[in-house]
Amino acid sequence: MTKTDDVFMRRALELARSVAPPSPNPRVGAVLVRDGAVVAEGVHRGPGTPHAEADALRGSDGAGLTCYVNLEPCVHHGRTPPCAPALVAAGVVRVVAAVEDPDPRVAGDGFAYLEDRGVEVVAGVLAGEARELNAAYIHHRTTGRPLVTLKLALTLDGRLGAPDGSARWITSPETRVRVHQRRAEADAVMVGAGTVLVDDPCLTARDVGAKRQPLRIVVDSSGRVSPKARVFDDSGRPVIATTGDCPHEVQMSWKETGAEVVVVPPDADGGVDVDALIRHLGERNVLDLVCEGGAELATTLLRLDLVDRLEIHYGAVVVGRGGPAIGDLGVTSMADAHRWSTAAVERSGPDAIVLLERSAD
Repeated sequence: MTKTDDVFMRRALELARSVAPPSPNPRVGAVLVRDGAVVAEGVHRGPGTPHAEADALRGSDGAGLTCYVNLEPCVHHGRTPPCAPALVAAGVVRVVAAVEDPDPRVAGDGFAYLEDRGVEVVAGVLAGEARELNAAYIHHRTTGRPLVTLKLALTLDGRLGAPDGSARWITSPETRVRVHQRRAEADAVMVGAGTVLVDDPCLTARDVGAKRQPLRIVVDSSGRVSPKARVFDDSGRPVIATTGDCPHEVQMSWKETGAEVVVVPPDADGGVDVDALIRHLGERNVLDLVCEGGAELATTLLRLDLVDRLEIHYGAVVVGRGGPAIGDLGVTSMADAHRWSTAAVERSGPDAIVLLERSAD
């Protein structure tokens, strides 16, 4: 591994970031290099399109080249031919990769295939950055579940809204742009019925040049959400997760708007079994799930330990007692408290954004 390897791997990562997330596939960029000079570059743009290595090889003479790629080349046949055999056939002599692909159909077999055919393999270059870039993909392939990010807009005194329940607007316009950018990256955005009743959100990514829209999910166990809510607009088919206790006529009114109704088993309290819902979303290839609240759904997710990442948007406002907040998590002492590790702190206009991950402790 050399400094030059870092330089070209960083370019592969830049290429991978340059296109919209190709979910459910990973973000991958590839750079072909000969004698320290870039010969060709490639990027994967989505299911059914060439993988990054194949994209770079098109029209290129691969003889004697080094291929830099941020994810292990595949060796299985999917919608497109496998990449490891293509690299060997092209005459590539060295492959520098960032991380192993956790997909069970790959999982080291790509590296083994290359090495068995005399290709030098170097793995682990900028592995941390590569894992973060494809965090949702890696999580899904490892667990079968989407990576769940809970996004909360909080006042400085920890409230999710004012005493009347209103939450528009805790944060600034600058931070709201950030929310729309995040929606454009996510596979799905999920809220509870309470949020729809109070805020009537569209849940779309707007004014950020979004190349795709997230799947919009509303959790409503009893049928409180009106089919006239803005989430039922023509921006894409929403999913309403409910239980068998929801009246049939309400379910039909949702379906008549074009929505998909998913009936999930109830939990012990009669609400939607959110754990079962998340497993269902993983089965339908939702990799990156962002939950935007409200308080009841956020509390359930935290209480059941279903949140992988927290994204807290602190607005520069104080509302005092009475506003909605996170509810009972079953914590009675600090020894029982849920612990998190701060991954990043950012300033956004007058607001602060704190990104947290599960604590290793």
